[in-house]
Amino acid sequence: MILEALKNYYDRKSDAEDGSMPKEGWIRRGVDYVVVLDADGNCLNIELAGRVEKGKIIPREMLVPAIGKQALKHTNSGNDANLLWDNASFVFGTGKKGELKIASFLSTLRNWLGEIQDEGVAAIERFCSKVQGEPEILAGLLERYQLKEEFEKRDPILVFRLISDLEAIHARKTVRDAYEQKRLENHSKASLRGTCLITGQEDTPLAPNETVIKGVWGGQPSGCNIVSFNARAFESYGKRNRNGENAPISITASFAYTTALNHLLSTERQRVQVGDASTVFWAEQPHDLETLTADLFGEPPKDEPDCGTDALRALYRSVESGQFATGDADTRFHVLGLAPNTARISIRFWETAPAYELARRLKRHFDDLKIVRAPNDPEHLSLFRLLTSIAVQGKADNIPPNLGGDIMRAILEDLPYPATLLNAAVQRCRAEHKVTYPRAAALKAWLNREIRRTNRNASEPEKEFEVMLDTGNPSPAYRLGRLFATLEKIQEEASPGLNATIRDRYYGAASSTPVAVFTTLLRLKNHHLGKLPRGRAVQMEKLIGEIMDGLTDFPRILALPDQGRFALGYYHQRRSFFTKHDDQPTEI
Repeated sequence: MILEALKNYYDRKSDAEDGSMPKEGWIRRGVDYVVVLDADGNCLNIELAGRVEKGKIIPREMLVPAIGKQALKHTNSGNDANLLWDNASFVFGTGKKGELKIASFLSTLRNWLGEIQDEGVAAIERFCSKVQGEPEILAGLLERYQLKEEFEKRDPILVFRLISDLEAIHARKTVRDAYEQKRLENHSKASLRGTCLITGQEDTPLAPNETVIKGVWGGQPSGCNIVSFNARAFESYGKRNRNGENAPISITASFAYTTALNHLLSTERQRVQVGDASTVFWAEQPHDLETLTADLFGEPPKDEPDCGTDALRALYRSVESGQFATGDADTRFHVLGLAPNTARISIRFWETAPAYELARRLKRHFDDLKIVRAPNDPEHLSLFRLLTSIAVQGKADNIPPNLGGDIMRAILEDLPYPATLLNAAVQRCRAEHKVTYPRAAALKAWLNREIRRTNRNASEPEKEFEVMLDTGNPSPAYRLGRLFATLEKIQEEASPGLNATIRDRYYGAASSTPVAVFTTLLRLKNHHLGKLPRGRAVQMEKLIGEIMDGLTDFPRILALPDQGRFALGYYHQRRSFFTKHDDQPTEI
């Protein structure tokens, strides 16, 4: 199902006029240099193809022939050259196995295009033959064009161009036509044939190996595979070392779904990093959600700080009206989460649903997150900010494993959030003695979804938590959080400029073992109230009385969900102290 959806996406995009998807047999690769030749195969220049930014070469993307898996990843054999382009080690025969590599480059050229009469192909063959026979020619070229240090430092990708042409040799019409003809002949002669699992086409040439997938965060830089076999335990029916028969997928379908996935992983507008899960999304037809989703879950760029808020408002409008600016409400929408697993890619989650239903679930997620905030806090909480707020030191590397994928699955399938989210948020609040806006939002979202789940079979349903302070909420843990915030506020007003408040000393104990702390804090508060103006002291005494109304005793210990309620009550009460009478929050 996943591979079929990716292939369908490729078919849709390859028919589009923007040329975002290359045709079968071609691939987009970043090219560093262009070797300029004359008709006799003499090198006249080695031009920079890309651009230089901050001393680093940024390659220029070009469409180049893709004759196999080596288009994205070479093996260690040194015998798998590309056609008409490749790394400098294959084109010039440099480095380890250099002689074998340049021989492979020439052999590939002759096998694929040896029968055509084209001066560009002939020039490449003459040039590479000269370099193969006289390696000192290369040393002179690199010295002349001041590229010796650059080519020793890395292995850049090269293409060729005739001095008389504006386009590369592989883009010449005669070369393209000959290449396409040869490729079709090779398909027709393929010995590995069968029924494609994706298209259902019978007796079709099968792909012996899947093209590697690049761009999965944490995966091997050279690329990984979704479909692969490297041990007998994964093979069946005696198909040893015949990977294409173990998972029969036609060459055409394999190229389509791998190209589509590589495209999605390289496109910022349809890809977002959710913890360790590289998440991509697409629709069966052009749709608003294809661009909105990245803005909703990703961190907004510095030059567009409001893009997340704008996307959130567009989402709410679409759900309320049932219509989208682009696309229908019943268009199927797909979300795929990928995570690395050594040389393979594991499917972390996969969800497909009508666009309107998915938009409704996304809206519910942001409804659950919505909580009172300071003016400098963003209205839109990206998933990245949410996850880093509950990670040690706020670093993405410290986000609990699998948490990002589990949260995304809960959002997409409208399920309760994972317990790991509650645990991580509570632990960060206790460790740092601070309930921040993202943590409070995460706690409110987790608690409300859990309350909805338990209320289905409850005789006395629990009240969900509101966006702002709820003075009528009867939860003892929530009231204790409010009480702790009130006692801290009294201390701050009584002794302005304190380096540390009761929050810094007692938050952890108050939120987990209230009975051990609150009797002491309530006794100390009388000392602080004596320093306040009479009117303010009476006001705070009344507030304490209102909060403690219904609290018969302090619990000996609070379970983890109640520690979340404590933190939420503390946050709500704190924010209410810094809210104007017109209900517009101000900065703390």
